[in-house]
Amino acid sequence: MDTALDPAAPTEAARRPWIRRFVSKMPWTTRFCASWLIVIVGAAVFADLIPGLADPNYQGFLFGDGATNESPSLTHFLGTDNNSRDILARIVYGARVSLTVALAAVFMGVVFGGFFGSLVGFVRGRTDSAVMAVVDVILAFPGLVLLLTVVTLLGRRDLVVIATVIGFLSIPPYTRVARANALSISRREFVTAARAIGTRKRSILFREVIPNVLPTLLAYAMVNAAVIILLEGALAFLGLSVEPPTSSWGTMVNAARVDLQINVWPAIWPSLALVFTVYSLNNVGDWLRRLRSVRSAAL
Repeated sequence: MDTALDPAAPTEAARRPWIRRFVSKMPWTTRFCASWLIVIVGAAVFADLIPGLADPNYQGFLFGDGATNESPSLTHFLGTDNNSRDILARIVYGARVSLTVALAAVFMGVVFGGFFGSLVGFVRGRTDSAVMAVVDVILAFPGLVLLLTVVTLLGRRDLVVIATVIGFLSIPPYTRVARANALSISRREFVTAARAIGTRKRSILFREVIPNVLPTLLAYAMVNAAVIILLEGALAFLGLSVEPPTSSWGTMVNAARVDLQINVWPAIWPSLALVFTVYSLNNVGDWLRRLRSVRSAAL
C-alpha cells in the first residue's frame, strides 16, 4: 500500500525519534546553549575519568616541575594560576560545586516547594493561609545571615552544608510558583469533573494538579538554577562557600584578582565558564517556558 496516499500513515516528522523532533524545534542559539550544558555537566560528573586531566590541587612549583601563571600550552591548555595549578582542571572540578548546589536547590524546590504550593493552591482556606505565612517569613529572613549562622554552629563550611542551606532557601519561591499554577488548574474543567464524580481529593491532587504544575516548575527551575549558580559564585568570591583547596569558580576569580596586572587569564577563564553556564540555563529555560505557554494556549 502506498503510504503517501494513506492519510493514516505517519509523516516523516512523526517517524523521527522524539528527541530529534524536540531538538528540531530549538533555535540555533538554544541548541548551542543546550550543548554547552551537556558538556559542562558531563565533564563535572565524569571528571575523574577524563584522560589527561590534571589534579586540580597539584601545585607543580613546589616540586620544581611547574611554574605560576603559565600561558596556555599543550601541558596546560588554559595555563596555570598563581599556585601553578591547572586552570582547566580547576574549572572542571569547580563545575561540580556550582552544579551540585544548583541541583540541590532545584530538587528541594521542586519536591518540597512544588508539593506544598500545589497542596495549598488546591485546598486553599486556612491551610493556604498558614503555609503561605511561613513562606513569607522565610522570604523575609536574610539568607546570608542564615548561612553564616549554620556554618558557625556546625563549625564547618563544606559542600553539603552550603547546598542544604541554599536548597532550603529555594523552597519558598517554588512554593509561590506552584501555588499560583495550582490555583489556576484547580478551576479547570477536568478538576471540576473529577470532583463531581466523587474522586478523592488526594487522588485529584496527585493525578491532576501536580502533574500539570510540574512542567511550569521545571521551566522555572532552569532559570532559578542560573540564579543559584551566580549566588554560589558570589559566596565563593567572598570566601563563604566551600573551603580551599576545593575548587570553585568564584574562589578561582577571587584568588586570581591579586595578580591581575601579571596575568589576567586565571580570572577570565572561570568567569567565562560562569557566564556561559548562566546564559545557557536562562536561554534554555526561557525556551521551555515559551514552549509551555504555546501548548497551554492551544488547549
